[in-house]
Amino acid sequence: MSMSMEGKLNTPASSGRRTKKSKNPNALSGPANLVINIFFWLYSAACVLPLALVIIVSFTDENSILRRGYTFVPEKWSTFAYEFLFKDWQQLVHSAEISVIVTVIGTLLSLFFMALYAYPISRPDFPHRNFFSFFMFFTMLFNGGLVPWYLVYTRMLHLKDNIWALIIPLMISAFYIMIMRTFFANTIPGALIESAKIDGAGELRTFIQIVLPLSLPVLATVALFQTLGYWNDWFLSMIYISMPNGSNLQNVNLQYLMYKTMLDIQFITSNPTALSAITAAGGDLKIPQESVRMAMAVVGIGPIVFAYPFFQKYFVQGLTVGAVKG
Repeated sequence: MSMSMEGKLNTPASSGRRTKKSKNPNALSGPANLVINIFFWLYSAACVLPLALVIIVSFTDENSILRRGYTFVPEKWSTFAYEFLFKDWQQLVHSAEISVIVTVIGTLLSLFFMALYAYPISRPDFPHRNFFSFFMFFTMLFNGGLVPWYLVYTRMLHLKDNIWALIIPLMISAFYIMIMRTFFANTIPGALIESAKIDGAGELRTFIQIVLPLSLPVLATVALFQTLGYWNDWFLSMIYISMPNGSNLQNVNLQYLMYKTMLDIQFITSNPTALSAITAAGGDLKIPQESVRMAMAVVGIGPIVFAYPFFQKYFVQGLTVGAVKG
């Protein structure tokens, strides 16, 4: 009797039932997985198609745009917008160089100084952590305004027409310091820092050789946002840069150059006096308004697109900073 009962328990049907019961309860069914995949494919297409339209319109003939509007299948292709944009290629290249220099130096310096500020206030044994945390948070709520801000950089620091005027104002962000502080407090084990002290490591060595290598997710996330902020900034060039250098090239970044060019085009095409003056002087009035606007967008976003793969590995980990405390 016992042997027969044991044989029933070991039948394939009973083992199949045990296998079925051990199925992962969080697993999605086939239809649900299909619906989710379709949704994200459509969402991804909604993000990519506008960029594709901008690129296509930049290579579309201006008259075709005026007749048919924006379309994914142009009536006539043309590179006139890029030819018009690159007529002053020396200024374009010079502004692109300034944008690259400001972005690289600004991102590296901002990461270093914000990490230096965030790490001490994340340590529970730092006696003044509450004061410095409040001081940092206070700057998120109140600021001195545009005029005092401008006077400090031009009259006190003498950074007018200086490339550092494009770097220093964006170097420190209180919000990113809070993100770093949360990461340091929740991710870096206190026992690891204590063991480094026992081994004779000082605070600076512990920070550089232990804390920073373990903080790559948050550093990469903040670096990506800072890179986008420096690259897309045009306001600082408008405020602080006004003097051309010795080669008559303006020391403005690429984004402000695009902005200024677009304003000049709008002024010329909408001002009858300017149009008549240019015609009387024998100037060329063939200005592609719509296609050149899209060409400027392509030139402006092109280089920064290649920065994302360098941060992608740690980006998702950095976004979930503090979500789970291990």
